[in-house]
Amino acid sequence: MNQAVKYRFDEYPKEAKIHLVALRHLILTVATSLELGEVEESLKWGEPSYSVKTGSPIRLDWKLKSPEHYYLFFNCNTKLVDTFRELYGDSLAFQGARAIQLTLSNPLPELVLTHCIELALTYQQRKHLPLLGA
Repeated sequence: MNQAVKYRFDEYPKEAKIHLVALRHLILTVATSLELGEVEESLKWGEPSYSVKTGSPIRLDWKLKSPEHYYLFFNCNTKLVDTFRELYGDSLAFQGARAIQLTLSNPLPELVLTHCIELALTYQQRKHLPLLGA
């Protein structure tokens, strides 16, 4: 784990950290299963960020101003969140055009998030397709 990212994870409250580490693991697992090459892990705007050459960066964070939630952020200039809303609007909550909002008290919706992460990590190949080829 990148040292700056490790320090950031260590700053999160225990419950948030558990969920965010699970999200990190899911992102890395999806990237590995798709054989997308090295995942660059860094801090962007103080948030853990994950990117591959074929995709659009994914960030994750927990915010003190909404302590019951944690977030998976995407570039708001992409079609990602609009596509996720179309596909999973009945099972996910969103924050504008930039984030999936998750709740600490609920289990991680792993199957749905796996698909969203896959679409983000392969965005450069899919961005011209309706609903990103989903």
